[in-house]
Amino acid sequence: MNDRTAPNTWRSRLLQAVDRRLLRVRTAEPLPLRLPQRRVFVLPTRAGWVFGLTLMAMLTASINYTLSLGFALTFLLAGVGIASIFHAFRTLIHLDIDAGPTPPVHCGEPGCFGLALRHQRNRPRQAIRIRNADNAVTVDLPPGGHLTVGLSVPTTARGWQAIGRVTLETVYPLGLIRAWSVTTPDIQLLVYPALEEHPPPPPAGDGTTRSAPMASGVDEFAGLRAHRPTDSPRQIAWKAVARSGTLVSKHFQGGSAGPLFFDWQQLPPALNDEARLQRLARWVVDAARSNNSWTLSLPGTRLGPDRGAQHLHRCLRALALYGQDEHVPPGR
Repeated sequence: MNDRTAPNTWRSRLLQAVDRRLLRVRTAEPLPLRLPQRRVFVLPTRAGWVFGLTLMAMLTASINYTLSLGFALTFLLAGVGIASIFHAFRTLIHLDIDAGPTPPVHCGEPGCFGLALRHQRNRPRQAIRIRNADNAVTVDLPPGGHLTVGLSVPTTARGWQAIGRVTLETVYPLGLIRAWSVTTPDIQLLVYPALEEHPPPPPAGDGTTRSAPMASGVDEFAGLRAHRPTDSPRQIAWKAVARSGTLVSKHFQGGSAGPLFFDWQQLPPALNDEARLQRLARWVVDAARSNNSWTLSLPGTRLGPDRGAQHLHRCLRALALYGQDEHVPPGR
């Protein structure tokens, strides 16, 4: 082990020991949460340790050589260091933490946990760093204001995903002292199943298979919309493309095919559960984009017929929590 990695290892071990013995934050904490004095801890940074050793050397030299100016400079710098402890501590104490917007995402897409920070003091709180295991954000809070930050996380499995342990820390104002607090907010992210990339055409309401994926009717022209990779060449509005240079497709409403019916039992037996969920998720998303009415049938669950954003969320939620605890986690 070289000299450069040794201080980092020693410092990380010390912080882990403090975290294990003093913080003891293991389970999710209900929000809103206010950080009390006993939840905020301070330790010197690497620069702080060097600063302290420098003061010791200056004090020793001043004593040996009876330097009045040396004593004055040493005690002045020591006072500055002590003042930085209170500034760092005051930056985090009595900080209010609440849940922010946490929109659902599909598995494989980056999720975002929202955290709302508030305080009621008439002075700003600067250089607050909020981090979890995957991301870190540094923010400044205005006097008596609030701010919402987002912590992005990768998603690897459908269902509920917890934010995990969150650390709030600051080295304001001089970088000599690190003040920090650890919490596990009760914030959950709903992860939908991933969407199958190239699904077959979905069945119609009568059980037959559509020849074109998610055509939303052929009776009434409803306007133009952004082009999707699943659109057939006949749906592209070539005249509009020639005028604007942007690829758009024709959107129809009405249709005679009737509502769609997506049934778990009608999927090929060779598909495993996750592949079935991904195919059904793709079908309901495409049905919602095309303004179709559809029914989703899962073992023990039947949703629809209906359409719209709320019906889409209910269906994707049912797919995300299939085989899992479908109740909202505590505190949500």
